Amino acid sequence: MSGTFAIVGFFVGLIVIIMIHEGGHYLTARLFGFRVLEYFVGFGPRVWSFRRGEIEYGLKAIPAGGYVKIAGMNPLQNDVPPGDEPRAYYAKPIWQRAIVILAGPASHFVVAGLLFASLYLFVGDLSGATRVGDVSPTIDGRTSPAAVAGLQPGDTIVQVGDVADPTPAELGEYQRAHLGEPIPFVIDRDGTRVEVTMTPVVERIEGEEIPRIGVLLAPVPRSPVGAFTQGYADVWNFTKLSVGQIGRVFGPEGVGRVFTLLFTDEQRAIDDPTSVVGIGQQVGAIGSQGDWDYVVLVFGYVTLFIGLINLVPLPPFDGGHLAVLLIERIRGRAVDMKKLIPVSAVVLIFLVTFVFATAILDFTKPVPFQP
Repeated sequence: MSGTFAIVGFFVGLIVIIMIHEGGHYLTARLFGFRVLEYFVGFGPRVWSFRRGEIEYGLKAIPAGGYVKIAGMNPLQNDVPPGDEPRAYYAKPIWQRAIVILAGPASHFVVAGLLFASLYLFVGDLSGATRVGDVSPTIDGRTSPAAVAGLQPGDTIVQVGDVADPTPAELGEYQRAHLGEPIPFVIDRDGTRVEVTMTPVVERIEGEEIPRIGVLLAPVPRSPVGAFTQGYADVWNFTKLSVGQIGRVFGPEGVGRVFTLLFTDEQRAIDDPTSVVGIGQQVGAIGSQGDWDYVVLVFGYVTLFIGLINLVPLPPFDGGHLAVLLIERIRGRAVDMKKLIPVSAVVLIFLVTFVFATAILDFTKPVPFQP
């Protein structure tokens, strides 16, 4: 049940992100006096709509996106109402058009940062925390070293061997390097330093030998300032990671991999390209384990990834519109958007084919779940 709830929440969240994205276009267009005609979630036939003032709002049958229709933006439509020519997209200054276009994908970075910051604020930071959340009484049927040493939830490991203020990674590395050897630990317990000695033992987890003393580390909540600082630092770090991922997934390597998986008996790997169907499957598996903070983390990363995809400098992406505006600024005259229609068609055909192919793989060869 929790897995189903996670999947439903994930896809509802995607619809909300679409609304926020289009809301960025909408609000900045209204701010600069563009003639906005429609604000819809979804594509295809109208399911429901209403008109308020000069704008039609509504929902369409296929909730796979959304759009804000600005008069004069579509080169195939003469949709500028008489008398509104000064408010048409092409009549506005380049810098205003650029802000309207950029506001959509920029919203993804803002939302992702808020999601990451909320995790640091309400759940905590595990990356540099060595605060004991729980003590395992036994490991493989034997009393754990931590239980023997009398460690308690709330203790903080402030030194292991000669390493002061170790990170979880440093703590694990030191234990691995001194497996089976007595190691001196310094523990902070309510402001009092306690010195204990523990000997790491091996626990086999999913075929891998892990050195353990028998503690589960707990995340440490950050201050609001620290949470927001680290949240948006993560946006930058994930952005750098995602740029490489976009090139790999949609480049020859990713396309070739999808082709191989579709037409051979090759098995799916954890890092293979996937669609929102596959991501939803992973989110469901994570939710079924009750790891809701990780569900939020995955959703934040997906939100950021979609924003970056929208910045690819090819039409019909927002990045393509920004590239056109840059060319117009350099040339000093408008670009004939009708000449870019074939490019947009090729990009759309490729994207739809790629998404359809990966969705088929998600149903026939699901990406293996990695707990």
